[in-house]
Amino acid sequence: MRLPVRRAMDVCPIEVAVSVLGGTWKLTLVKHLGEGSRRFNELGRLVPLANTKTLTRQLRELEEDGIVRRTVYQEVPPKVEYSLTELGRTLEPLVVEMDSWGALFSAQLSGDAARDADGARASADRSGSEARAEGSVAAASVGWNQ
Repeated sequence: MRLPVRRAMDVCPIEVAVSVLGGTWKLTLVKHLGEGSRRFNELGRLVPLANTKTLTRQLRELEEDGIVRRTVYQEVPPKVEYSLTELGRTLEPLVVEMDSWGALFSAQLSGDAARDADGARASADRSGSEARAEGSVAAASVGWNQ
């Protein structure tokens, strides 16, 4: 077990969970491994924004914390697969709920952004129409439209 996890055990269970799962891409990796064993490059394709160094570090930490199992097959070329341990599988309900919540949150933000953009366009259209109307009145009063 990693030192940060041991230290978190002195604080509270939430800190333990955050210490184990709080790294960049860790929950996404757990989500994909929940679907079955994966090779490193396959995980890299599933998480394209993660660079190789980060992916390697996060998988090693998850392995050290007992969430992920790394299996090396003695063949040429070398083959390595990652899978969830029994302990890692206990995260499935949590990951499913977080995935659902994240989708809901994203949809909410997208909807809010679309409504904000529509509202801003409508406001600009109203302001533009009002400005054009006021400009016409002002122009007529000074004789610019003649």
